[in-house]
Amino acid sequence: VQLQASGGGLVQPGGSLRLSCVASGDIFSISAMGWYRQAPGKQRELVASITTSDTTTYADSVKGRFTISRDNAKKTVYLQMNSLKPEDTAVYYCFRFVLGIWGQGTLVTVSS
Repeated sequence: VQLQASGGGLVQPGGSLRLSCVASGDIFSISAMGWYRQAPGKQRELVASITTSDTTTYADSVKGRFTISRDNAKKTVYLQMNSLKPEDTAVYYCFRFVLGIWGQGTLVTVSS
């Protein structure tokens, strides 16, 4: 089982990015998925999660700015990030809650 994340990059404050995470294997549709991030010198934190019934949760720091979604047919989970701030700079990881599978991470840098 693999999770392949993409979509990171350098963006100016106030800008937007969309992260994607494509899963291999057969159980994507029956697993909750999440996005975590880890900034330099900080612990990894849960940014957003989505259940199999599309119930979503968000960290307080990203509420109203980030949106998590999933496409079971494409085995893909997305993180739309708007109004980005310098403090959003981190490596972002997708995570599959069934069996605890991590993706490889994609770097998001918010800087002018």
